[in-house]
Amino acid sequence: MFFTRDDNLMDPRLRRMWRKLRYNRSLRHWLSFALQRSRAYLRLMRLHRPIGSFLLLWPTLWALWLAADGHPAPKQFTIFVIGVFVMRSAGCIINDFADRNFDPYVQRTRERPLATREVSIWEALVLFVLLCLTGLGLVLMLNRLTQELAVIGALLVVSYPFMKRYTYLPQPYLGLAFGWGIPMAYAAVTGGVPTVAWLIFIANIIWATVYDTMYAMVDRPDDIRIGVKSTAILFGDLDRTIIAILQVLLMLNLLMVGYQTHMSVAYYIGLGFALLFAAYQQLLIRRRNPQRCFQAFMNNNWFGAAVFAGILLHYTFIKAL
Repeated sequence: MFFTRDDNLMDPRLRRMWRKLRYNRSLRHWLSFALQRSRAYLRLMRLHRPIGSFLLLWPTLWALWLAADGHPAPKQFTIFVIGVFVMRSAGCIINDFADRNFDPYVQRTRERPLATREVSIWEALVLFVLLCLTGLGLVLMLNRLTQELAVIGALLVVSYPFMKRYTYLPQPYLGLAFGWGIPMAYAAVTGGVPTVAWLIFIANIIWATVYDTMYAMVDRPDDIRIGVKSTAILFGDLDRTIIAILQVLLMLNLLMVGYQTHMSVAYYIGLGFALLFAAYQQLLIRRRNPQRCFQAFMNNNWFGAAVFAGILLHYTFIKAL
């Protein structure tokens, strides 16, 4: 019997083998396609580059630990950690949607999925909506005040990407968006937003201006050419000096937070390490080399971790005595 694709003429055993082979080919093709799309979506959400999630996570954890006196409830901890990654991913998508006509002309961003048309606009918007719905599901498990604050947070996330068209201060606005988890954390834990929460919030605005200006220094030539605004362009030749001033203000603000919350020496040791990281960042950006400026931006992950380590040590070892 000849091996033929005509099911009516094929031996039953060969027919079963042929159908299985066709099914496996179809399955392999579908799996390959699904894997390709998944990789594109993960890149669109920047999950392969988690630095932005960490810069959003650290101040949220500062606030959560301070608000809960060192003992956040597991449910609240889980909600806020997942929420950080979900909303950061949503923010990346809406940012790339807003910049889809600019990114192809910037060296650092020209390979992003929307810039290369690897992902369509509708795919991106559907994924953005799904992430927002996930965030909504998370916040509905928290109290009413936190839910009301979440509405403002969502507006900040959606509006941030468009700021660079109208103002040279998108970096402080990023601080508003990235720091909104701070009053939300206090609201979730205490049912209110005390003064110290706003002190931490202000610290985060300053910090975001510092690290995102370093980030913008990488793209400054391209941004000037295509008409995108940033603090790196606004500060000009004074960029290093202004960043240093902001770093000093940031440290003073964090000292005030420590004083307001009656922190022990462990917290201030953490601030000491954070100060060393800030000094190292100044060293990295001294020649304004784009690669070094990017390294300085990345180093801010350690700055945030050092502050959190001080808070954690205070509640774990000092206050427990």
